[in-house]
Amino acid sequence: MNWYLLILSLPAGPATPRMRVWRSSKAAGAAVLRDGVYLLPGRPECADVFQPLAEEVRAQGGVAWCVEVSGGEVGEFTQFFDRSALYAKLNAAIAASRRALTAALQSESARLARRYRKTWMQLGAIDFFPGSARAELEATLLEFETAIEGLASADQPHAQAMPIMHRNAVDYRRRLWATRRRPTVDCLASAWLILRHIDAGARFQWLAASADCPADAVGFAFDGAEFMHAAGQASFETLRESFGLDTPALQRIAALVHALEAGGTRPPEADGVACLLEGTRARIAGDDALLKAALPIFDSLYVAFAGEA
Repeated sequence: MNWYLLILSLPAGPATPRMRVWRSSKAAGAAVLRDGVYLLPGRPECADVFQPLAEEVRAQGGVAWCVEVSGGEVGEFTQFFDRSALYAKLNAAIAASRRALTAALQSESARLARRYRKTWMQLGAIDFFPGSARAELEATLLEFETAIEGLASADQPHAQAMPIMHRNAVDYRRRLWATRRRPTVDCLASAWLILRHIDAGARFQWLAASADCPADAVGFAFDGAEFMHAAGQASFETLRESFGLDTPALQRIAALVHALEAGGTRPPEADGVACLLEGTRARIAGDDALLKAALPIFDSLYVAFAGEA
């Protein structure tokens, strides 16, 4: 196996240049073999890490060499890249947050979960020889995120084992649609899908309880609704499949909504969208106004995803 070495020496003087090199090397996941000697595995993502640092050292009057070497058993060096202690520390923090989770702390816990998710991704980027600790941490994080979503509403729907029936959008024009008040991601995304792809003349009623749904309304995203969580899918996915809305852009949005609503693999955009929607919910009190503010978010996602197709 190949390895990259950075060997440097800086003249006596201010410690700032030395600290900059140390911090940059640490952020890239480099191992410190001794003072002035840094090591990275010979992987493509590591190839360009040391050269800018060497140039900075030379600019400060020091000397630096970037060397690629081969040989040595992998096990001789992997001990320097063991991230298990970092994973354990983060795992303990997530577990403590999970134990403290209550409905009153839902918003704060969601912010913590995004921070934990970002740290998990940063750790993954420098975990060159991953083991079971990474998978264990992801399981803990997913359970925490799922528990937070479960607190988003007292009337949170549950997955139902039921077939998805195909519908004709012509039969759903200018209808009253009803869902839970203070809509979260699945409700908001579903309302966007309804307005943009099913019923442009839709009106919405926000329910304090599912039992309040009017008899003439089309219910969605609550237990007992016409369109609800089915076969492990979010209500957005149920609506999309029911009306045969199968474009690649809508499939991308469906995957994002599923990850935020039900857990699982999170697309790269998930954390950003969750942050935008949570901030919008915190900023806007009225549900009609909240939907109006959320529509451009999903419009932009749709245009971006359609452009990538």
